[in-house]
Amino acid sequence: MVILDPDLEERTVAPSLDQFLSVVRNGGGAVEKVDVWGRRRLSYEIRKSHEGIYAIIDLHAEPDVVAELDRQLTLNESVIRTKVIRLPEAKKPRAARRPAA
Repeated sequence: MVILDPDLEERTVAPSLDQFLSVVRNGGGAVEKVDVWGRRRLSYEIRKSHEGIYAIIDLHAEPDVVAELDRQLTLNESVIRTKVIRLPEAKKPRAARRPAA
């Protein structure tokens, strides 16, 4: 999840995120989905801002590639906050038990 500065125009959000996501693509990862939620009110003030532009990014990459993406996002002044969450792997269904004889 990325929260961007609300002063950005919403139509420029996707191209600027694509610039950061090139790190993932060049590192051998894959970007599954980029979902821009748009301008939302923050639950608390961050860097004197009460609003932010939310973007949710689903990707698959090695941990070092994700760390580099997070580092580059953190260094950018238009990014207010980042949050990287590793989703748990889907559990495999158990084999059905045999009925007791």
